[in-house]
Amino acid sequence: MPHRLKDVIALFDGLFHSTYQTRLVRGGDEPLYLPADADCDHHRVIFARGFFASVLHEVSHWCIAGARRRMLEDYGYWYLPDGRDAEQQASFEAVEVAPQSLELLFSRACGLPFNVSVDNLGEVEVDREGFRARVEARAARVEADGLPERARAFRDALQAFYREGQPLSAAISLGRGRLAAPCTPVPA
Repeated sequence: MPHRLKDVIALFDGLFHSTYQTRLVRGGDEPLYLPADADCDHHRVIFARGFFASVLHEVSHWCIAGARRRMLEDYGYWYLPDGRDAEQQASFEAVEVAPQSLELLFSRACGLPFNVSVDNLGEVEVDREGFRARVEARAARVEADGLPERARAFRDALQAFYREGQPLSAAISLGRGRLAAPCTPVPA
């Protein structure tokens, strides 16, 4: 099955627009999360440059963010760009292991390869394989312990659509069944 952006957007929006007033939006060069404001009545998970992997990564961050963080631009975090020193890189990886573990599970549900992102082109040496091992270990623990509700709903919808070949409406219904929040019916 092809991995079209319109399909993953439909899955996300079908699961979370009515339940969490959140939509998935194709963006420009940089990803961003924007809470609803005076100009927009819904929250926006904006992924970068139309990359499917960016969708999965940004949704992973959204699935981890609690209700308070989802009311803040970019969940209230400040991003330190390329060129981090060793201490800054270690801090980055400590924070990124959780969302990248969900991204790994989402990638598997879609039947796509997963690549960890150490996101640093600076001069500090980065242990990509060590980070990959931490991400994989965290993903195994999360899967064994049970995914958070929104992550489970999204992962199950992805798997139903991409791996099992269910139609969008069925995959969305399955994912919605994983959410405790009441939902409006999926249009046929």
